[in-house]
Amino acid sequence: MPLRTVLIFLASLFLSVSASAAEPPARKTTVDIQPGSDAFLINNLPTLKSQSYDGHSLEGLLPNSRMVQAIFDDANPQTRKMWSYPDGKPFDADRNTDEFIAALPTYRDHGLLAVTLNLQGGSPQGYSKDQPWINSAFEPDGTLKPAYTARLEKILDKTDELGMVVILGYFYFGQEPRLKSETAVIAATKNATEWLIAKRYTNVLIEIANECDSKYAHDILKPKRTPELSALIKELSQGKVKNAAQRLLVSTSLTGGKLPSADLLAACDFVLLHGNSVGDPKRIGAMVDAVRKLPTYKSHPIVFNEDDHFDFDQPQNNFLAATAAHASWGYFDFRMKNEKFEDGFQSVPTDWSINSPRKKAFFSLLQKMTAPAK
Repeated sequence: MPLRTVLIFLASLFLSVSASAAEPPARKTTVDIQPGSDAFLINNLPTLKSQSYDGHSLEGLLPNSRMVQAIFDDANPQTRKMWSYPDGKPFDADRNTDEFIAALPTYRDHGLLAVTLNLQGGSPQGYSKDQPWINSAFEPDGTLKPAYTARLEKILDKTDELGMVVILGYFYFGQEPRLKSETAVIAATKNATEWLIAKRYTNVLIEIANECDSKYAHDILKPKRTPELSALIKELSQGKVKNAAQRLLVSTSLTGGKLPSADLLAACDFVLLHGNSVGDPKRIGAMVDAVRKLPTYKSHPIVFNEDDHFDFDQPQNNFLAATAAHASWGYFDFRMKNEKFEDGFQSVPTDWSINSPRKKAFFSLLQKMTAPAK
């Protein structure tokens, strides 16, 4: 065989092997919505199938927790020192992610089916007036930062392995002004979506912007125009999400107690509500009922993915009220004034263990609610 032919053969073999090595693994977990129903499916089966609690069906619900700091980092040297660990060690983004991943099996064992992450995080203080830190998976032009996607990939791989879903937010109002233009926002949306497609993730639901009616600098991230980004994500992912019959499913959220307009709902595959300002559990049920009366409502699953009201030991609380209305509910906990390191999942540095009274109360109730009947 001529040397040239041998070299061509070896080169083609090398390229083939390299391509195979770069091919993402087959995914184990797919999230979908049952056609004509408000039920979430995981691997083509309704979640919590045939299960109920206190006379209310759990089938199709997606119990979740807000864990947006799982890929957190801070590129501002002036504020980075704020996140040092109690032992004095500086904040370590990889340690933070690894500790979160180590806790995921315990969350799943307690019945948690989904976690909310965000490529621009959330306030590491729970609520903040000013946000000088720099926590964003995007460069100012919308290019993805490899360090962020590396951490995200580790989490998505682990949740996929565990049969869990990630509600992945793209933008957060405290950080999106760092994108230099609307063109950069569109580029960021495209880059994040294409990254998910290339990695073949099928256990991801998209939240375009956390509380899009808040103080966003870019108009395209406000309620009237987020449908443009929703359409872009749907177009990019249609027929391209491997091992899944559908495209990426998309929504966006509003501030606590607010409801989507009919036009905004029409652009969403599922509804994201926040209960932050809702202290009366009866209002939770009323919000769900009001969404279902909107003219564009078509059996969308309804999900609270942010609510900082607890009272888990009481006969009435927001978690139970949402469940009674057949809406999924999400736990949002941060370290409050004078609390300890173990308190809260949103504050940085984060202790991802289930070890504070609130964490224990939430996961105890969740486990009680979702445990299969004997």
